[in-house]
Amino acid sequence: MQIDIITAFPKIVDEPLQQSIISRAQQNNIVTINVHNLRDWAKDRHKTIDDAPYGGGAGMIFKIEPLYDCLSEILKSVSGEKNRIILTSPRGEKLSQDKAVKLSNENDLIIICGHYKGIDERIKEFFPIEELSVGDYVLSGGEIPALIIIDAVVRLLPGVISDIDSAWTDSFSEGLLDCDYYTRPERFKGVNVPELLLSGDHKKINKWREEKRIEITKKNRPDLYKKYIK
Repeated sequence: MQIDIITAFPKIVDEPLQQSIISRAQQNNIVTINVHNLRDWAKDRHKTIDDAPYGGGAGMIFKIEPLYDCLSEILKSVSGEKNRIILTSPRGEKLSQDKAVKLSNENDLIIICGHYKGIDERIKEFFPIEELSVGDYVLSGGEIPALIIIDAVVRLLPGVISDIDSAWTDSFSEGLLDCDYYTRPERFKGVNVPELLLSGDHKKINKWREEKRIEITKKNRPDLYKKYIK
């Protein structure tokens, strides 16, 4: 997979991309991640990428010319004829585990880190841009949402996680949150690990875990529980 990030603040994403699972995925040539500074496509000496919106109002808007030129250049380097171009935006579809799974099947992914009040909407006349949100709140920029999307997607790529079954049993898989887990020591300050988990009876353990998943989902996310029992 090739992932291209378009941002006005590349330093925000540079360091996290060099850590943990995402870093190993790049080192193992499972994913290539390129960070593009949008200001490199600005035409004036001040590297201006934003301007006031027509019609007035507060805030600034990404100008269309730098974004158009940047996207055009990136698309020359990707392999597929169809490319997923995502704009991080609070008004977009909310990121879910199902969405992350679908995106993990793409060959090329371009993420535009939204900023200010938005982008010149005319850019969508030239490129198939979809908006994606990471939650019902607003951040100062789209760099952290871009990192969230990348982390959610890259960890699902074959070879990134040594035990892929761990990913498929995460929260939101099969519509439920994950169950409780315990590890050594068996006893800590008078609190024991549930005895059943030490029994070696994997059939009963799996049943216990499934019951816990349902119990936790019902308590913490009744909206998910209602969907699950339908």
